[in-house]
Amino acid sequence: MRLLTYNIQLGGRGREEAIAAMIRSAQPDLVLLQEARYPDTVNRIADLAGLGQYGARRGESLAFISRTPVVEARWHKPRVSRHAFLEVVPAGVDWRVFGVHLSAVHAAWTEQRRVFELRALLRAIAAHQQGAHVLAGDFNTLAPGELFDPRKLPIRLRALWWLSGGRVRWRTIQTILEAGYRDAFRLRHEIGADVATEALKRWLRQRGNTPAALLDLARSFPKALPALRGTMEILL
Repeated sequence: MRLLTYNIQLGGRGREEAIAAMIRSAQPDLVLLQEARYPDTVNRIADLAGLGQYGARRGESLAFISRTPVVEARWHKPRVSRHAFLEVVPAGVDWRVFGVHLSAVHAAWTEQRRVFELRALLRAIAAHQQGAHVLAGDFNTLAPGELFDPRKLPIRLRALWWLSGGRVRWRTIQTILEAGYRDAFRLRHEIGADVATEALKRWLRQRGNTPAALLDLARSFPKALPALRGTMEILL
């Protein structure tokens, strides 16, 4: 299954064809949308993109469109969160997807807010999820090791960064990693195979985790199977 996450900005009205064209070019099976506050716009984007199912709520940031049938979609809003998070259960798999949209603006106090939102979200996910799942969306933050250049911010946002102390301790993504999640995008595309292999070794050492269980889960991601099997052959 190919998953796409896409912030369509300010609801996407008037830009439905351009948004749908980008989605078609990625050929996704499931799309998580952020700032998708108008259900009629989400419906039109789904039609134009050729994806048969959609789910949206007026006023909520998160929505989805899908080629794969979705058997359940629910919005959950922890008290401290600005946006509800979205739980999507695709048909025919034993895992689910949680869509996320954390508070925006790069400043010390907004990063603290994102950490509070994230911790509330992780507690809620622990109550709702039933096994393997994917956490994806717009986290509005930087991953550990990424370079932040405030000169690239719009002037008004640069002022907020400066007023908050001119230094941000980026903790949101690190908090996710410390909770046991793996940054699949960076492991696959940026950091390299060696780091991904080490992450796999750590996962296999954890009690209850087995190669068979991992391969079972990976069957939902056919394009990842060859690389995973090759790594397994080396490790085992």
